[in-house]
Amino acid sequence: MRWAAFLWEGASAAGGGGARRRPGGISNLLLVVAAASSGGLVAYADSGSDAAVEKPQLPQRKKVVVLGTGWGGTTFLRNLDTRLYDVQVISPRNYFAFTPLLPSVTSGTVEPRSIVEPIRRILEKKGGEIKFWEAECFKIDPQNKRIHCRSDLGTNLEGNGEFLVDYDYLVVAVGARTNTFNTPGVVENCHFLKEVEDAQKIRRSVMDCFEKASLPFLDEEERKKNLHFVVVGGGPTGVEFAASLHDFVTEDLAKLYPSIQHLVKISLIEAADHILTMFDKRITHFAEDKFGRDGIDVKTGYKVVKVAKDAITMQNPATGDISVPYGMAVWSTGIGTRPFIVEFMKQIGQGNRRVLATDEWLRVLECDGVYAVGDCATINQRRVMEDISEIFKVADKDKSGTLTVKEIQDVLDDIYVRYPQVQLYLKSKQMNGIADLVRSAKGDAEKESVELNIEEFKKALSLVDSQVKFLPATAQVASQQGQYLARCFNKMKDAEEHPEGPIRIRGEGRHRFRPFRYRHLGQFAPLGGEQTAAQLPGDWISIGHSSQWLWYSVYATKQISWRTRMLVVSDWTRRFIFGRDSSCI
Repeated sequence: MRWAAFLWEGASAAGGGGARRRPGGISNLLLVVAAASSGGLVAYADSGSDAAVEKPQLPQRKKVVVLGTGWGGTTFLRNLDTRLYDVQVISPRNYFAFTPLLPSVTSGTVEPRSIVEPIRRILEKKGGEIKFWEAECFKIDPQNKRIHCRSDLGTNLEGNGEFLVDYDYLVVAVGARTNTFNTPGVVENCHFLKEVEDAQKIRRSVMDCFEKASLPFLDEEERKKNLHFVVVGGGPTGVEFAASLHDFVTEDLAKLYPSIQHLVKISLIEAADHILTMFDKRITHFAEDKFGRDGIDVKTGYKVVKVAKDAITMQNPATGDISVPYGMAVWSTGIGTRPFIVEFMKQIGQGNRRVLATDEWLRVLECDGVYAVGDCATINQRRVMEDISEIFKVADKDKSGTLTVKEIQDVLDDIYVRYPQVQLYLKSKQMNGIADLVRSAKGDAEKESVELNIEEFKKALSLVDSQVKFLPATAQVASQQGQYLARCFNKMKDAEEHPEGPIRIRGEGRHRFRPFRYRHLGQFAPLGGEQTAAQLPGDWISIGHSSQWLWYSVYATKQISWRTRMLVVSDWTRRFIFGRDSSCI
């Protein structure tokens, strides 16, 4: 009865004339009477004010869906202002991998977990409500702005784990798969080197080959076969893996398997006339000479036509078909488009292309709200000759039908930004400016009053499109594209009112943003034996031990977090002191 009296008195006091009114409304009382055998219990609760205080409605944020957690997607997420958008991330792997160090993982120089960073940890640092789902996209519906996804971790009511995700903006950053060129037996019998799991399988396979070759009942031919490691593809990945494997064998495994170490053979097969064709010729020749000294068999001009379980068949115009037995084969011959991207390309009229085409602002052509970065796409640079008449009209401000050098120079900066091949052409021909280009068409351009008609203008610019170049499928390109696209998203609202791009050649006003421009920062080719070839901007070539330390510095700096940076450096230190681990784990 004490609690009942207290509650009743409290209710009476609150409802009496002496009760204070709270600002904004009159207090209401809700009485609850609970009957019990011993008496009644009275309780109350304040239900709030008569008129609910209306909270200001925040503008609904656009939904940005990111497919992939590779270089392009992760860099985009790290630089995006997630307060401006409702961000959702979908990827079949829940981590980011530092792929340039995958060859080091195959030989045990670096541990797999040292080069991966959980994507949820990256998103946590961004703050906000960023959603991540570990699933893969298998269909894009651009008409309804919807993607179809599938998860292997769980099932929905239908039992297939599929779900739909709507988007306002879609960023496709799914990378690419290894291109087998439809060569028979490659998928079944070769290793690839695109993912961390691939590197782990290669590492186990190398050790299995050595353990199998050590068995007592094998003859020498069987041992040679098991210890023949074939690398198909003479690009940076194939060359670095061959060099890393050679170091692993000579520095570590030779001590553990002394009786069979002389039977090991590493072959590098390349269809072109040289390896590392994207590098300077000085690097190419040095790499081929070094591999020859190290005992790595470099076979250039050979095309692999078939891969059986225990033999590789290759063709050469001089020798015909050759069949070579092997113990392990790694296929590293370029990249191909993922199947669902191929289907998406057919939907939007790009079925005849090799990869997804975007414009210079990374927008997928003929597809609203869809962007693509990284290996899955290529930029379709606009040609000058496609817009030559419109460029002439924009520059001809006085509508005279002719252009002076001064009129061209007035729009030259916008032309350089919109069509970078113009500036590259002038540089390649060692021309100082547009006056030299006009001279080539007119014969004399010393005075600004010299005029060109439309035909002479076409003649002056007829060869500039020869400088249009496609970007390489590298982590460096994908990272810069992700950073650029995030900057565009962050400034999208401001750019509507204050565009910063070049003049629209077709249309009025200016583009919202400047087009994407790739800035090449250099490339490395580790060649083993603590020697690396470096090709840096300005035609600066360095080969040797000093470049190896530069490689260590750059790759340690480029790690995505301090955790991975410390792990990678500690792995390198451990390898210097204790050697590489040869456990089959």
